[in-house]
Amino acid sequence: MSLKMSLFDETRVKILDALTKKNAVKPNLRQIKNITGFHKATVKSSLNFLESRGLVTGYGPKINFRELGYKLETTTLMQVDFSKKKVFEEFMDRINLDEHTYWCSGMLASGKWNLIVRGIYADVESYRKHVEDYYYGAVPKLYDFVKDRQIFFTTEPVYKSASRTSSIIKLIKKDRGF
Repeated sequence: MSLKMSLFDETRVKILDALTKKNAVKPNLRQIKNITGFHKATVKSSLNFLESRGLVTGYGPKINFRELGYKLETTTLMQVDFSKKKVFEEFMDRINLDEHTYWCSGMLASGKWNLIVRGIYADVESYRKHVEDYYYGAVPKLYDFVKDRQIFFTTEPVYKSASRTSSIIKLIKKDRGF
């Protein structure tokens, strides 16, 4: 008898939820089995299915970067001129090689912003120096490309820090009634 799996069925959602628990990374199928109560073969086939569908894209530890001395998280909203394709390509080459930047995306906003960049730095001065040297110093026409920007610095105290994965699992459970 063939079983039809879905990204949103209760078994797959429970397995995703189990993956967010401490010590429940993919190699520890027994731990996931203990959390969910599912047979080890169900867990393994479900993980393979979720990976093949592109829902689960990796496994790894959650690291508190603040404990490593990176006390500043930045969110920069930018208004850029996408018609300057060569400068945009140079900028994206820099973004893709930048260890500080973990997120860059186009965005739709009620204002003028059309690009968002997120990064991690030790402090405000290291951010300022890095942006000036790494971006504006290396891509001279960047001053014409970036029409405006607004920078938000996130520091301690953090009032809530939840995993996006845990949040989406909670939403799916609520919406599906499990």
